[in-house]
Amino acid sequence: MNAIKIAIKTETDAIAFYKEAAEKTRHPFGKKMFFAIMEDEIRHHETFKCLLQGLDIKVHDFTSPMEKIKTVFEESRDDLLEKIEATTDEMEALKIAMQMEKESIDLYKQISKEVKTPKERSLFEKLVEEEQQHYDILSNTYFFLSDSGSWFMWEEYSIIDGGTPWA
Repeated sequence: MNAIKIAIKTETDAIAFYKEAAEKTRHPFGKKMFFAIMEDEIRHHETFKCLLQGLDIKVHDFTSPMEKIKTVFEESRDDLLEKIEATTDEMEALKIAMQMEKESIDLYKQISKEVKTPKERSLFEKLVEEEQQHYDILSNTYFFLSDSGSWFMWEEYSIIDGGTPWA
């Protein structure tokens, strides 16, 4: 099976997973987060289908998953003020999703080294960036739900000490 067909299968599996995770998640923010990532995976799937058909792909048309999630945060601000208690299933879904994203990152990095044209390489490099952003979003969510106090201290560290030690 060639790399594009493997990528299509990877995205098909991701779409199904995120759809199911969104439907099972109780918290409105979690639902929106999983649906937003699912939309990205649908776009990736369509991109690969176009690539397989030899159609022109415009890499610069991609949007940042982080921008979408910022919008989800803004829309869900009131919901996020409620105490969030994730179920074991929701936490497991986040762990599975993080593993899927890591596997996609590794796959697309490998494919980017094997493709023949600079345009295809650029596409796969962009997909690596997007999948990494998905991973980061999921990882931050998992960390927040696991230990919101520590997460808050980490995310707001610069406010507490007046600056960041790494800046």
